[in-house]
Amino acid sequence: MNALAWNCLGLGSLGKIQFLQEVTRSEKPSFVFLCETISRYEKMEKLCSCEPVKFSHSPIDISVYGAGSKSWRLTGIYGEPARTRRFKMWEFLKNLSRDANLPWCVMGDINNVTSQTSKKGGPPYPNHLIEGFNDCLHEANLHDLDIIGHQFTWEKGRNTDHWVEIRLDRVLANTHWLDVFDMDKVYNLQGYPSDHSPLLLCPEMQLRRNKRRPFRFENAWLTEPMCSQIIKDCWEEEEDNTILQRLSKCAESLNVWGKEITGSFSSRIKDCKAKLKLLRGKRDAWSVAEFENTRQQLFLVLDQKEIF
Repeated sequence: MNALAWNCLGLGSLGKIQFLQEVTRSEKPSFVFLCETISRYEKMEKLCSCEPVKFSHSPIDISVYGAGSKSWRLTGIYGEPARTRRFKMWEFLKNLSRDANLPWCVMGDINNVTSQTSKKGGPPYPNHLIEGFNDCLHEANLHDLDIIGHQFTWEKGRNTDHWVEIRLDRVLANTHWLDVFDMDKVYNLQGYPSDHSPLLLCPEMQLRRNKRRPFRFENAWLTEPMCSQIIKDCWEEEEDNTILQRLSKCAESLNVWGKEITGSFSSRIKDCKAKLKLLRGKRDAWSVAEFENTRQQLFLVLDQKEIF
């Protein structure tokens, strides 16, 4: 059961909605925790394929019961942004930890750092806030999980003299969690249309089984002239066969052709994400310009895929 956490900084733009839909389609998280959606409940309900577990201004704390797997606890949190009130979140985590009988995981925009290496650019991070957060983690028995990919999750001032990157988004887990999910992985995802990048938590290794999907005719194919031509050719070539045999041949040909079209989108999206991964964090002029150009290409492909 994977979990995704993302501070989207508003879901008002089509680009962010398309990005979220693409990530959920490709990564298939069982849980999605969004911060700062700046959206009403009705809009969020329309975006979800099912009823949201909870829509709240407070942290979301749930127990996860998986068939055939260990039960665990997941807390989605948006950390206090005001530095003078950070202690409130520290106290909140410590209070939650006192009732942590299950393997426990906390994820989201924590808005805290564990060391000066969690920040690049700008003035040093206040040491008293670093010490306060580390004391909180120690008392709450929470460990900061390593992330795979770029080590910073938030940025501002890209391609300026004031460019700052900080690892504000985190996944924390107690010792019980680490004992149970010793194969867990946390990925920093690419191509985000926000100041924050999403984090994907994979608690354990999951074997993917190849399943043969039944044929489905896509209405979007009707806008392609090639679709009607394929049907016409198949029908004429199979005129001595039964109707069911003709339909089977049409389905087979359309399935191959349809995969070529949708596959081109998937390949372009994959290439863009791979390029973003290579360029992210580089600060020379060419890399910065190429990063932004590639990100715009990714949004364009997502837009084209949505239209198709």
